[in-house]
Amino acid sequence: MKIQFLGHSCFYVEEGTFKALIDPFITNNPQANSSPTHFNSLTHIFVTHGHGDHLGDAVAIAKSTGATIITNYEIACFLEKQGVTAHPMHIGGRTKFDFGTVKMTPALHGSGIETEEGLICGGNPCGFLIEVNEKKLYHAGDTGLTMDMKLLDVENIDLACIPIGGNFTMDIEDAIRAVHFIQPKKVIPMHYNTFPVIETDPTIFKEKVQNSEVIILKPDEIHTI
Repeated sequence: MKIQFLGHSCFYVEEGTFKALIDPFITNNPQANSSPTHFNSLTHIFVTHGHGDHLGDAVAIAKSTGATIITNYEIACFLEKQGVTAHPMHIGGRTKFDFGTVKMTPALHGSGIETEEGLICGGNPCGFLIEVNEKKLYHAGDTGLTMDMKLLDVENIDLACIPIGGNFTMDIEDAIRAVHFIQPKKVIPMHYNTFPVIETDPTIFKEKVQNSEVIILKPDEIHTI
C-alpha cells in the first residue's frame, strides 16, 4: 500500500486498483504542492468531517474523476445535492467494498459545513479504518484523545495517521497516549504546522513514541507498507 502525504491531513492511498484521497484539502492548503487536477484516476474519496480544511476539493475532484465519496450520512446527503456519488456510513459501521473493508471510527471534534447560507450540520466527525489486501490503515481525522482508541489495539493496524498540532486536535502529549492505546506498527503525524495556531515539532513526537515506528513525511513524500 502506497501512502503519499499531501499536507495537513490529506493523503493519497494506492493499493492495486484502489486509488483514494483522504480529506482532500489541496486548494488553499499552504503545505500542498499538488493541485486537484493532478488526480484524474481515483476510485474513492474519504471525508472525515465537514470543515473546509478536510472537505476541501472533494466535490470538484469527485466530479472530474467519478470517485465515490465515503463519509457520514449528513455530509453524504449534502454532497449528493452537489451532484456527486456518496456512500453514507456512521460511527461503528463496517462495510465491505470491492476493494476491501471500511470501518468508521469515533472522533471528538466538530463537523459544521460552511456555506453561503451559513453553517449547516455536518453530522458526527469520524476517522476511518481502511483494510485493503490485508493491510490496515487508520486515519484518525481531527480528534482529541479518546478512550475509544483502546478498542483499536486488537485491529493490528499497520499504519496510523494521527493529529499532533493541538488547539483543534490532540497535541503531542495526547497523541503519544493515542499511539500507546492503538498500538500501530507505524504512525505518521499529521495536522500540524499548516497554520500558526497548530505549529509544533514532530521530532519531539518521534522521540517520545515507544513501540511504534514514527514516519515523518514532508508534503509529496511517499511511504509504503
